[in-house]
Amino acid sequence: MPSRNFFRTLRISLLLLALFFVAMNSWLTRMRTTDWDESLWMVVYPINGDNSSTTQQYIDSLSRDAFQPVEDFLADEAARYGLTIRQPVTIRVAPQVNEHPPVPPARAGTLSIMLWSLKLRYWAYTHDTFDGPKPDVQMYVVYYDPASHDRLNHSLGLQKGLIGVVNAYGARHLAPRNNVVIAHEFLHTVGASDKYDMATSFPLYPHGYAEPQQNPLYPQRYAEIMGGRIPLSEHEAEMPPSLGASRIGPATALEIRWID
Repeated sequence: MPSRNFFRTLRISLLLLALFFVAMNSWLTRMRTTDWDESLWMVVYPINGDNSSTTQQYIDSLSRDAFQPVEDFLADEAARYGLTIRQPVTIRVAPQVNEHPPVPPARAGTLSIMLWSLKLRYWAYTHDTFDGPKPDVQMYVVYYDPASHDRLNHSLGLQKGLIGVVNAYGARHLAPRNNVVIAHEFLHTVGASDKYDMATSFPLYPHGYAEPQQNPLYPQRYAEIMGGRIPLSEHEAEMPPSLGASRIGPATALEIRWID
């Protein structure tokens, strides 16, 4: 009996120790990626979502210049909040990934989401095609031909694992809107939360508004990046056409540790 109790206590102690190290690693990663002392490396991994030749031609034409607006947006917003770092994020493009990431569970149960998150993190670990420094953030962008896809599934960004999966359109004229989604999901990976109503996608007042003190309130000029849309009236909002029509609001800046 004493021997059985000893091994039971040992197993529990080892489990608690493992959980402690996991928690500490998550905390240290959170501190490192939001101290903004150095530029974070975000690598974009393109994926052909519909296996079409049109999408493939678009992916073949991609270069880091396609994502320069994301770098510029984050740099401009950081300067607006007084950060000393000139380039918060550096973006590079990896060779194409030929497999799709694991699909989120249809039912949002806690256990199923945890299992899917672990599966995604392992998948990202085994599908890192970038030949360079280990990225801080892995952003998998799944492209689709807009001629055959009117709507795309929701994109996502995980702070635990620093991974994003963006569903985007493989067309040059829609690249500015793709960059809005990429910036949104990147900010999720460094701690920002959504600021819109999940049922209606309408920005939540006041934190989902770029200029909540504006008088009259409507129409707003910009979208708060985590609010997702530009409020035009009490019941009408539209997606910003580019990052030039987006801003990072104070609540988001607080979450990503740009302000105290």
